[in-house]
Amino acid sequence: MPDVPQTQNPTPPRRLETQADAQTAITQLTAIMDELEAVVAQETELVRAGQLRNATSLGVRKGELSGSYFKAVERLKASNKFLLRTLPQEIGALTQRHEFLQAVLKSNLVVLATAHAVSEGIMRRLSGDLARKATPHVYGASGRTTAPDPKRAQPLAFSRTL
Repeated sequence: MPDVPQTQNPTPPRRLETQADAQTAITQLTAIMDELEAVVAQETELVRAGQLRNATSLGVRKGELSGSYFKAVERLKASNKFLLRTLPQEIGALTQRHEFLQAVLKSNLVVLATAHAVSEGIMRRLSGDLARKATPHVYGASGRTTAPDPKRAQPLAFSRTL
């Protein structure tokens, strides 16, 4: 039997043990959320404005912040009971802040999905137009012009670089 590479389990996040550590972790997560929200909001506005090249440049930073966000959340989840016992008000405020970030992310996803659907529609329409132009206009057995055969159409090639 061939050797199957084992996936390494990441080390579990270190639990928070003091109130000061917990407060620091909450402050760090809040700062990450603020920066992530700003980047996502900027990306949303750029996509809405049609400035896709500028929006694409934010992807690396958004990815870094997302990774930091998930690590920070996992650390807080590992100490959930301790946090609820020692800092219940801060956890309540953090939950509200998280819900606001989720709303911003949802808006971003809607804008990105809309841009994707529009660009896909443009590409499909362009492909169809090119196929119709490349097909000879002949009459079929019914006396009507025939539609282009999609199997014989030239593939549409484009550059993904914006």
